Amino acid sequence: MPLLLRTKLSFMMFLEFFIWGSWYVTMGTFLGINLEATGAQVGSAFSTQSFGAIIAPFIIGLIADRYFNAEKILGALHLLGALFLYLAYQAESFANFYPFIFIYMVLYMPTLALVNSVSFRQMDDPGKEFPRIRVWGTIGWIISGLVISYVFFWDAADNMREGMLKNTFLMGAIASAVLGVFSFSLPKTPPKADKSEKISVREILGLDAIGLLKDKNYAVFFISSILICIPLAFYYQNANPFLAEIGVSDPTGKMTIGQISEALFLLLLPLFFKRFGLKITLIVGMLAWSVRYALFSIGDADQGLYLLLIGIALHGICYDFFFVSGQIYTDSKAGEKFQSAAQGLITLATYGLGMLIGFSIAGQITDIYLQADGLHDWQSIWRIPALIAILVVVFFSILFKNESVNKKPINKPIDI
Repeated sequence: MPLLLRTKLSFMMFLEFFIWGSWYVTMGTFLGINLEATGAQVGSAFSTQSFGAIIAPFIIGLIADRYFNAEKILGALHLLGALFLYLAYQAESFANFYPFIFIYMVLYMPTLALVNSVSFRQMDDPGKEFPRIRVWGTIGWIISGLVISYVFFWDAADNMREGMLKNTFLMGAIASAVLGVFSFSLPKTPPKADKSEKISVREILGLDAIGLLKDKNYAVFFISSILICIPLAFYYQNANPFLAEIGVSDPTGKMTIGQISEALFLLLLPLFFKRFGLKITLIVGMLAWSVRYALFSIGDADQGLYLLLIGIALHGICYDFFFVSGQIYTDSKAGEKFQSAAQGLITLATYGLGMLIGFSIAGQITDIYLQADGLHDWQSIWRIPALIAILVVVFFSILFKNESVNKKPINKPIDI
């Protein structure tokens, strides 16, 4: 791949995830401190991701794959997204904030598939070339967190109380506008689908792969994938507010350890997969969630800070060992005919249905354990997702029978 093209695609990926990391990690803290949102309201704000994931296939399947160049749609969505992030930045109440972030996530979630489409169309060997491009997305997410904590200090205790965290949405809006304009300089990526060809809702949502659930083993994995998203939602929604509330300095910067961990364990995954097999790899991924939350429940901002940092660092095992392994397993079960449909179905089930349930439960639990002094009983809150993860492990361990996966995971381009 020519250096200029590789640089353009890498910069596209960097901005794509810099934008998301700019505001997503700290949104729960911002809503609770500055807009006085309840746990349920914070959960509903994070649930916009799930609604975006459910709606995204329609935008991709009905528009991007059939009528317009992917890079042009990418640019238009990010320019519109910049507007709604800016409106979210100006919101002074949760009632005003929620519609803007909802519309924004409906616009943003399709861009995750679009940046992949633009990249893949320029590659002769995606399995080799894509990870080198995609890793810049992880770097973008990491840099956004470091900028918030160590450049602008927006998540310092005094600055948070003064409302400085709202600037994260402004930073995201500026980056979105930059990517929106930059997208029009990306290589032309015209649609391949025939406009006259009829397409069904069943096909768009990946329901053509529903027959995979006739396989008992895959059905157990599928149900487990939905259930494990409940404890996953607790982390996305509550980790930053938790660290900020108990007095951990630079919480957003410290949480970038999780993304660094993702990249490192992604490299170790093929070795672990080959040595221990599918079932053990998936179980280790699920157990890591329970261990993480156990560490969160006993750690603190002083002598127990190392426990919190270990919990954050477990993110690589939590995500890579279960979700990436699950993508590989799904791909191997689907076969060539239903590969795309199967990946669409598992994404809809996890980021759509599973996370939607998870954020709802996490929000309600957070409200239940809100104390009279305005602080939370975090020990009790973190024990609940830890227990849920253990129950999912028991369910999966008993009912899932180990099987080999013929495809080599190291050659599978995946999302970090």
